[in-house]
Amino acid sequence: MPIFLLSLLLLLGYLMVAAERLVWTKAALVSGLLVCLSGWWLVDRLSGNGIDAATLYHLQAGLQGAGVAEFAADLWMFAGLLVLSLSPLLLAGPLRGRLRHLRGRHPAGAVTAGFAVVFVAAVVASPLYADARRLQRQLAPVDAGPVAAEYVVPAGPIARPKNIVWIYGESLERTYLDPAVFPDLMPNLSRLVRQGLDFRGIASPEGTGWTIAGIVGSMCGVPLTTARGDENSLGRMRAFLPGAHCLPDYLKTQGYRNVFLGGADAAFAAKGNFLQHHGFDEVRDQAHYRSAGVAREHFSSWGVHDDVLLDDAFETFMSLSASGAPFMLSALTMDTHHPAGHLPVACRDVRYRSAHGEIGLLNALKCSDRLVSRLVERIRTSPYAADTLIVLASDHLAMPNHLSHVLKDMTRENLLVFLAPGVKPRQMNVPGSVLDSGATLLSLLDPSQGAVGFGRSLLAPAHDGATRAALAGPEGDFAPYLAYARSLWTGGDVRTLRVEDGQLRIGLQHVKPPVMIEYDAEWGLGAITMEDAPRQFGIDDPANVRAYVDRCTAFDGGALRGEWCALLVDAGNNMKLFAGDDLERGVRVDASLDAAVGPRPRPRRAVWLGAESAVVAGEYQLRLHPRQWPSHAFWLEAIASDGRVVACEWIDPEGRDPDRPIRLRVGVDERIEDLEIRAWLDWAEFMEVDSMAMVRTGAGSRT
Repeated sequence: MPIFLLSLLLLLGYLMVAAERLVWTKAALVSGLLVCLSGWWLVDRLSGNGIDAATLYHLQAGLQGAGVAEFAADLWMFAGLLVLSLSPLLLAGPLRGRLRHLRGRHPAGAVTAGFAVVFVAAVVASPLYADARRLQRQLAPVDAGPVAAEYVVPAGPIARPKNIVWIYGESLERTYLDPAVFPDLMPNLSRLVRQGLDFRGIASPEGTGWTIAGIVGSMCGVPLTTARGDENSLGRMRAFLPGAHCLPDYLKTQGYRNVFLGGADAAFAAKGNFLQHHGFDEVRDQAHYRSAGVAREHFSSWGVHDDVLLDDAFETFMSLSASGAPFMLSALTMDTHHPAGHLPVACRDVRYRSAHGEIGLLNALKCSDRLVSRLVERIRTSPYAADTLIVLASDHLAMPNHLSHVLKDMTRENLLVFLAPGVKPRQMNVPGSVLDSGATLLSLLDPSQGAVGFGRSLLAPAHDGATRAALAGPEGDFAPYLAYARSLWTGGDVRTLRVEDGQLRIGLQHVKPPVMIEYDAEWGLGAITMEDAPRQFGIDDPANVRAYVDRCTAFDGGALRGEWCALLVDAGNNMKLFAGDDLERGVRVDASLDAAVGPRPRPRRAVWLGAESAVVAGEYQLRLHPRQWPSHAFWLEAIASDGRVVACEWIDPEGRDPDRPIRLRVGVDERIEDLEIRAWLDWAEFMEVDSMAMVRTGAGSRT
């Protein structure tokens, strides 16, 4: 922690108790700041770059499949920091009593004002503020129009359709091949590098610095950004970058079969979603190897070890080659994952003696050198070698690990090497990035092609790659490329909203409502908000037009006009509610709206009240006693586990006896495992239930 920030925090602690006025408020603010700084510390330990685009992406994509056990020490330290962060609240009372003699020395008003000034200074001096400013610049609206023409979709037949084996080494940056710092650490890969087309200085621009981003960047030629709007949930988006056309998409049109092998859970960071939506016919992950009966000793907390994975890669290569059809086989290793790496069974004998000390990650790197080079040599000595192009690449630069203290003083660069008969061994120092990997591969298959997305072949003149010039230029030059990449989450006609099979279609994307969509003055997509959407819709006025889409129970106060509704509102508070068939046909957001009359409708949100299990067919009456009635009228409904609305009734609290229960008739045609009861309330209201019961009525009842 910088000395200046630490000094400010100590001064805050003193000012917190120097006067009795607002002591608990001041203690809460200091504790809150310390909790935030503790969270930043943990994120920085994982990302090495504070709170950045990767952090936002993983928060939205979810952490399912992450090897949390790898970071147990950091998590325990974070827990300790959280406890320490609460100490101002715990100590404010006792310290205030011990320092009563200070009260007369310092006027309470001056102490409070001083506390406010120092608190603001501490926030500004903290990395939280710097990261927030950086994210604000990255997420600020930018016109992507000037770079749109640079985005290239490969087309036409491939001149020389060779088979492709693309090996991604987890965090296996080329820096580890430096013999002066890591002598004899990776002799086999170093030899292969000298035998291939070796590109030096390959950078990781923004949006390519973590595994899924590195794969997307290299195969699609675009940086990976979150969708428009910083509150999106990728889990509620059906397609992954539907507007992008990536190298495997193109290869599939050329008759290629695309297979991906990875030891980790494909659900982690939505990697499997990307692969399945962009040309891969088969994806094998941790679940595949577990179901195949691989012994437990061959798994770490992240997934299957590299010895098993790469043996399977060779067997798959032989099988695909024998089929006679062209293919791209991609494999992602795992055992060099930060912070400490792993040693598989095949490398239990591997030990690397180093001047840097006994570091487990060095043993993992030494093992990776053995296993990856062994796979490459098996392929190169196979009967199919003449028809195969091999790519060796890091997925991204190493994140914070047990060698970070060594890497920080080195020139960091990604690994990118091509090996194939007819490819002349040479080393090339050209300005390039991960985005250019797929384009370079394509140019080796067909010299007449050399562009994928914003990526350009590194064999072409340097001026052909506009993104390279942008990366070398002032900060901000790369922003239009990020903006264009962000638009690929929707693509197509974003001015037409249509509900299909219970999902809202926006361009090429499908999203689960409730969702709010904002449009700028040029009818470009401004933001898609899916978290806390009712409140977001109601708290401020739109700059141009804002649309809110949800079930009609979120809007209607009388008879329902359909299952799904869309409310459009413009800056002048003109509005129009579309429902039912309108949304099935498609609603144009740039159509004229009705003149404003009265206040804007406030969307309701669905609040879970309870559930009944194993409800058999029959007639029932739901009897519900609210603990406190909401002030606005609301819909009460019963929803089956498959999403069917079994019962729905409009409940108006005005004029009702609050001591009498709400009664809702529920008819069930067949057994329902879980019947959910929910109320559609104004976004600012809640309703707690004292009691709820389902009473059987009609035939077979005992009432």
